[in-house]
Amino acid sequence: MNISRASKMTALFAATALLATACGSGGSGDASAPDEAKPVKIGISQIQSHPSLDAVVDGFKKGMADAGYSGDKVSYDVQNPQGDQSTNTAIMGQFAQDKLDLVLAVATPTAQAAAQAITDTPVLFSAVTDPVAAKLVASNEAPGGNVTGTSDKNPVKEQLELVKKVAPDAKTVGIVYSSGEVNSAVQVKWAEEAAADLGLEIKKSAISASSEVQQAASSLDVDAFYVPTDNNVVTALAGLLQTAQTKQVPVIAADGESVKRGATATYGINYEKLGEQTAEMAVKILKDGAKPADMPVETLTDVDLYVNTAAAKKVGVEIPQDLIDQAAEVYKK
Repeated sequence: MNISRASKMTALFAATALLATACGSGGSGDASAPDEAKPVKIGISQIQSHPSLDAVVDGFKKGMADAGYSGDKVSYDVQNPQGDQSTNTAIMGQFAQDKLDLVLAVATPTAQAAAQAITDTPVLFSAVTDPVAAKLVASNEAPGGNVTGTSDKNPVKEQLELVKKVAPDAKTVGIVYSSGEVNSAVQVKWAEEAAADLGLEIKKSAISASSEVQQAASSLDVDAFYVPTDNNVVTALAGLLQTAQTKQVPVIAADGESVKRGATATYGINYEKLGEQTAEMAVKILKDGAKPADMPVETLTDVDLYVNTAAAKKVGVEIPQDLIDQAAEVYKK
């Protein structure tokens, strides 16, 4: 009887060991394989609210839904520090503690905070102008860590050429930019290089917060304004546009949403499409087990021409008909 019981116990332990081994091989042996029974958990944060960054998040969610991540298949923890750096850091610190499958960081300051705080979760950035200058990746071709994503690098020279097309006599272009944003400093440098070839002089005024934008714009005696993809400036765009109307000078923006809001024109990217492209990268990570280290930074290759004829009239310039005919969007109010 004791032998029989011992035999049964041995068989039970053996079966238990086999079950544990099977479960273990499915978990630790293939950690990258998605668990279809559990919803994917994604943390999202954008540095502050303005239409371009909002469009990235909307496009990302749309792209994820198109790939099957909707309803109970995905859960989002969406945060927004509204430009406050200490809150930005705290959000990413919390994301690092949470058991997330992926983090989306929208705009350069958000991505930098994510890269510093999160080391063992895939991080995708979007709306980052120069990921290398921001020290987010080793190179655009081979990021080398747990961070990669999409860049909103804009065609600065082509954008500045619009100054000469809508205001042929313009000689000076004013740029208000955030001294604390790497992406803004990079764009100012690009603008200065492009302006030299176009016979334009760049005059600039640095700010540290959105509340300073209108005063900084007012301090510049210029023939036109150029608005880079600067989060503080775009957030306070209305103040700069008001100053431009007072000075009767056009405003060339770096994104289409700013033209919709009242800038004169731009060759710009579609931020919703940028968000969708970022979602495609997320799907490769979540479904296919791709590693951010091996995923090159992506950009949108196509830019669209946006013009605002009503805004042009308000500052006393006329947009040439050929530009209106070429435009993907013509705003008339």
